[in-house]
Amino acid sequence: MFTAWAEISFNRFLEFLSVGYAKRVVEEENFSRPVAACTTGSSCACGLHAPVVHIDGMTPDECRGGAAGLQLHYVFSQSPFGELIVASTGKGVCYAAFADGGREAAIRSLQSAFPLATLQEHPDVHNTCAARIFQLDGTGVGEVRLHLKATPFQVKVWKALAEVPVGHLTTYRQLAHSIGNARASRAVGGAVACNPVALLIPCHRVIHSTGCIGNYHWGPERKAAIIGWEAAHCTSRTTGC
Repeated sequence: MFTAWAEISFNRFLEFLSVGYAKRVVEEENFSRPVAACTTGSSCACGLHAPVVHIDGMTPDECRGGAAGLQLHYVFSQSPFGELIVASTGKGVCYAAFADGGREAAIRSLQSAFPLATLQEHPDVHNTCAARIFQLDGTGVGEVRLHLKATPFQVKVWKALAEVPVGHLTTYRQLAHSIGNARASRAVGGAVACNPVALLIPCHRVIHSTGCIGNYHWGPERKAAIIGWEAAHCTSRTTGC
């Protein structure tokens, strides 16, 4: 079962979670080349789907008063790492979280994030698009739109984070450099921690410069599983292992 999921052996999978491997990836990778290849709306070199992510911040009126007046459509979607709830406004996906506590708890968490918004379980163009991407089967759509409650700084960090290719890793320091603020590592960490859309903004690809995988909103074990799965699939599809 594990080999069918990861496409490699368990021992080989563990190699991708080692500190040495992680440090080597963040030290050797130059994102200027792979990002250009992975933001075309097609597949990355590893064959995994790499959607172009467009991020727009909500207006003050849309955020004010607990998102009063906003109509949110949500669906549940399966992924290799667990079921997610995905919600969208008429402009894009605004929320995606793992439904670890069950569907009713997931809906309550969504309502808590948008207290006065109206919720309806209903597929639309945005949440359906995200649901296909979560299948991670190399097919689906070429782009996804996000419509997020965020500060301008958070949007800047999330846009940079969305450009980290599948199977690659970055650090808080590298992200700070990429947005032109080398001293903002701590603030970058705060923005990463506030990511409201699991997987679409790949905060799981941010690790410490020591090579330590670090914490994750949805659990360090899941973060390790996602990192290992992406690395394993990229390796197996490019080398045939």
